[in-house]
This record gives sequence, structure tokens and C-alpha cells, in this order.
Amino acid sequence: MSSRSIPDEGGRPARSGGPHPGVLALVSLGIFLASLITSAILTGGQTFVSPFAQAEHVAAFFQQNVAATRVGGMLQFGSAVPLGIYAATIYARQLRLGVRVPGPAISFFGGVSSALFLMLSGSVTWLLSRPEITADVTLTHALAFLAFITGGVGFVVGIGLLMAGVAVPALILGFMPRWLAWTGLVIAALSELSFLSMAIEPLQFLLPIGRFGGLLWLVAAGFLLPRTRAAANQEPRAHASGASQMHRASRTTP
Repeated sequence: MSSRSIPDEGGRPARSGGPHPGVLALVSLGIFLASLITSAILTGGQTFVSPFAQAEHVAAFFQQNVAATRVGGMLQFGSAVPLGIYAATIYARQLRLGVRVPGPAISFFGGVSSALFLMLSGSVTWLLSRPEITADVTLTHALAFLAFITGGVGFVVGIGLLMAGVAVPALILGFMPRWLAWTGLVIAALSELSFLSMAIEPLQFLLPIGRFGGLLWLVAAGFLLPRTRAAANQEPRAHASGASQMHRASRTTP
């Protein structure tokens, strides 16, 4: 079946198929926030232990918070699914908008990789809820580092590529407000720089910027990115028409 829009009775293009990217980003963000809130409730307000803590403390945390770890890992895994669908939907929409530069492919690669890294991190976190795993202190510590690096640096670098692949064409072609496109580019640049935190630990502050700032930006971009090239050109034409009318009015004003 063709994926092209079928005109309605008024000659206007019907709504294109596929889920709404803004809703997908909201669902992904909502599930991810639910994982944090649920884990905080089940641990009595504790935050997840840092893998950079002593191995005994890391193992003790997961041994004492089995339910929080299991539910948190499950929800983290689940939040990756709408994110991957978002990447595919945005890729298809950019092609429909006539974007013929590497941006769509970069955004698709970044979105899929971030979703896969998040799935891996959620799966490893779920493993850390198993008593037979956490009985081994060294293995628990190693898995905690794996969950951190995949759900942290791996996820954030991927989401940075997703944002950059959307923001650059949107900025050049005027698909969204310039301030929003520039904001996406700044967050994307900080997200890419977060890989330096693998060797320079103080730079780990970049990870929450890319994680939460990136997801919020994807929500906004998903709602504002036009469906068709005609819709993208409609607002600039309206602005041009308004400017022309103002110019004519100024000429006739005594």
C-alpha cells in the first residue's frame, strides 16, 4: 500500500499515516520519569547508587532494593520502544519533507542506537535485581558500570545525533522556529561531548543535560515539525504576505 497522502474532498492532503512523533516522545519521557519516581518510592527516597562507589556499597544497594531495581529496569526498557519508533517516524517525515541531505539518516542512526543502548541498560539493571547475581560483589559492580555506561554515555550520545539530524535541516529549511533549532543543536553538541566523561569524571554533569534536555526537545520538535512541505511553506508565505501588506500600507500613509 502506498504511504502517500490521499487528498480529501476539499483537495487538501489527508493526514499522513504513522504515529505522531510528539506523542511518542511524550510517552517515552513519561515512562522514563515513571521509572525514576517508582524507584524513588520503592527505595524510600534513595537515589540509585553510583557505580563509582565502593563495590561492597554497590552490591548492598541492589541486594536491599530488589523491587525498585526490577521495576526501574523494566520501565527503562519500555521507554526505549517509543523512542525507537520516534526515530523511524521522524526519518520518514523528513524524507516526505524533501530533505535529501545526510540529516535524516544521522537522526535515524542516533535514535535507533540510543533506543538500543537504553534497552541494554534496562536489561542489565533488571539483572541486578536477581539475588543470584548480586551475591557476587565483583560481578554486581561490573554490571552496575555496564548499566551506567550504556544508559548514560551510550544513550546520550545517540540522542544527540538524533537531535542534530533533525535540528540542522530544520534550521536551514525553516521547518521550526530558529530558537528551537539552535537549542537542539546546543543540547546535541553537549550530548556528543559527554563521551569525554568516560575519562574525565567531572564532565558527567553533561549526561542529565543530554538525557532530560534531549527528551524535552524531542517532544517539542515532534509537535512542531510540519507534516508536509506545503505545510512548512505555509507560515513563511503568510509572513511574507503580511510584510508586503505592511509595506504597501506604509507607502500610502501620508
